[in-house]
Amino acid sequence: MFPKVPDQHKNGKPLIPNGLGVLYVLFVTVYLFFLYFLGIGSISIGVSAPLTLAVCVLFGGFMGLLDDWLDLKWRYKAFMPLIAALPLIYFAIDMNARTSITLPFIGFVNFGVWYFYLIIPLIVMIVTNTVNMLGGFNGLESVCPAIVLLGLMSISALTSPIYLLMVGPIIFWLILSVLNFKGKIFVGNSGSFAIGMTIAAFAIIADVKLSLLISIIPYIFNSSLILLTVFFTRKKALITFKDNKLVSHHKRSLVTILTFNRPLSERKIVTIISIIVAVFTLLAVIYSFFSIPI
Repeated sequence: MFPKVPDQHKNGKPLIPNGLGVLYVLFVTVYLFFLYFLGIGSISIGVSAPLTLAVCVLFGGFMGLLDDWLDLKWRYKAFMPLIAALPLIYFAIDMNARTSITLPFIGFVNFGVWYFYLIIPLIVMIVTNTVNMLGGFNGLESVCPAIVLLGLMSISALTSPIYLLMVGPIIFWLILSVLNFKGKIFVGNSGSFAIGMTIAAFAIIADVKLSLLISIIPYIFNSSLILLTVFFTRKKALITFKDNKLVSHHKRSLVTILTFNRPLSERKIVTIISIIVAVFTLLAVIYSFFSIPI
């Protein structure tokens, strides 16, 4: 049913089913429509939180499929998520969302109308693309987003029942994550873009913007390093696979920093990065407990 692709980081390069992120998109859409019909999770009179999130996830999955089929260039992938920002902008305006963020050591920053037309599109664009860029290993593009989503869910549960939007999706994604970590499946671009869109959209709907920012610091660091290296040196991050270990001889991404002249197994790389993401997500959760709502 699903096309098989070689696992580049395994001896013999066994063929693995790819693109199972489509199942996540289908499941989440049905789940969110079910919540909509039950009247669960709606926190706005004019628009529905479940339907808004469903539209965003559907677009993320569609964007991933386009990338799988057409191998989109980064200049297109970078800005395509902006389309998915439109329903979020409408939702935020309709519910009269807070346009401010309380930043550590800085304080209260109110963006006013710019929050709707600048901050929301930036959140969607940055989160979706940075999540997609940190992948390529079994479990990396599935386990780390699951950690971030669990953190955002726990934070949102402190103030409202909106966390119910993520109960079904996170359970289904965790199942895919276990299979992906074991090297049984690949979620593909349809999965990585859909989960990135899920994180961005849920953070906006649940109004946990600063928590999101803290949680994805490793993602932002990885993407910034990759883009700056390409811009200034025209060189990409490369990694060599030999004797079941991966090693790099430069520092052009988070993965190449960890493997710089230090051979590591694929599973160890994924575990280390997952721990790093978990630490920052935990910091976001702790901060939410000891500050005003963010």
